[in-house]
Amino acid sequence: MEEYVAKTIAYVKAELEGAEGGHDWFHIERVYKNALLIAENSPKCDFLVVKLSSLLHDIADSKFNDGDEQVGPKKAQVFLESIGVAEEVVTQVVRIIENISFKGGNFENKFNSLELQIVQDADRLDALGAIGIARAFNYGGFKNRVLYDPDVAPKMAMSKEEYKADNGPTLNHFYEKLLLLKDRMNTPAAKEIANERHRFMELFLSQFYSEWQGDK
Repeated sequence: MEEYVAKTIAYVKAELEGAEGGHDWFHIERVYKNALLIAENSPKCDFLVVKLSSLLHDIADSKFNDGDEQVGPKKAQVFLESIGVAEEVVTQVVRIIENISFKGGNFENKFNSLELQIVQDADRLDALGAIGIARAFNYGGFKNRVLYDPDVAPKMAMSKEEYKADNGPTLNHFYEKLLLLKDRMNTPAAKEIANERHRFMELFLSQFYSEWQGDK
């Protein structure tokens, strides 16, 4: 198992060199650590699947591949097969990558497993708290989005297609996704961590609006 993990880490680091700061190797590393932390409280999970899935979940994010959601799963499959990972493990990893994303939150996954729940929670935790705030504004800058526009309301309940095409102010993303994640965690361990990070984001937003209005 450790040989597969080591080769995967090396592969992901090379593939994501120079990637956008919110979806680079350090994002992967944080998600990997989150996944291991959650998995420790889920002893019935397949640890190899959790490790490989968390490392490969953003190997080719559709946001950076013209919206193509199959590039990532295909790259992961080709790589894992090339290093000799068992077919049943490869299949599980690919399915997790295909179903991990938020995509507006208004669609039903066709696949579910304990391993998916763990890796999905680990990924979502990295979208919360101080790092989640930093990642949101980093990506907003990358896409040349305005910070905030009081005249542009958040778009709630978007379809997957609308969510992928949306280019609204960065602050709207908090309401369209980030603040919704706390109640969408799958595992008890992730829920506990998410609650604390959610509160931090609420404090940030309160301070942001006060400064925007010139109150502080």
